[in-house]
Amino acid sequence: MSNKAITLNQDTTSVKYLCQKDKRLAKIISMVGPITYSTHEDPYVFVIHEIIEQMLSVKVANIIYDRLVALCGGKISVTAISNLTDSEIKGIGTATSKVRFIRSLTDVIIHDPQFFKKLEGLSDEEVFKKLTAIKGIGPWTAKMYLMFVLDRQNILPYEDVAFLQAYGWAYKTSDYSPASIKKKCRKWQPYSSIAARYMYRALDSGFTKEEFHLFK
Repeated sequence: MSNKAITLNQDTTSVKYLCQKDKRLAKIISMVGPITYSTHEDPYVFVIHEIIEQMLSVKVANIIYDRLVALCGGKISVTAISNLTDSEIKGIGTATSKVRFIRSLTDVIIHDPQFFKKLEGLSDEEVFKKLTAIKGIGPWTAKMYLMFVLDRQNILPYEDVAFLQAYGWAYKTSDYSPASIKKKCRKWQPYSSIAARYMYRALDSGFTKEEFHLFK
């Protein structure tokens, strides 16, 4: 389930700003066209999916995730996960460490059912701290949560492989150091997340298979 759709186009304030600040990004935005997206409605399910996806290809992660959904009787929930044994979760191809991570997240929500609701009113930094304090949730998962659940506008996901692929293509670089990316993308602030969404869409649309040309 998703929340209401949000559309980005050339008339959107954030998109106008990014086009003025970064000519390469402006070209990518024109190539991609309007983007419509929705935020994820179930934070717990989202984080479970991200835990499964850590260090795996999207294809493999989705297979394991679908098995977990089936194991939960068609819907992942705190109750459904709590009713499963560790060996059942492991039996669908989940790494032992990830079983522990799923348990640690589930325990947090059992003890504080309003945990995710409380995150909504916190700053990006505070959300990041609260999430990464949970065993198995690192910077990548926390940033994905900020972007795709809370729709925070200024997240730079330089830990994400898909983002790095598109970034390297757009800026013709193989320097993926956080310092270099932060410096080059500083001009995106306060709309780094919006820029990243266009990077993801460029990759998904297959544009990154061809060399990027600014003036072609």
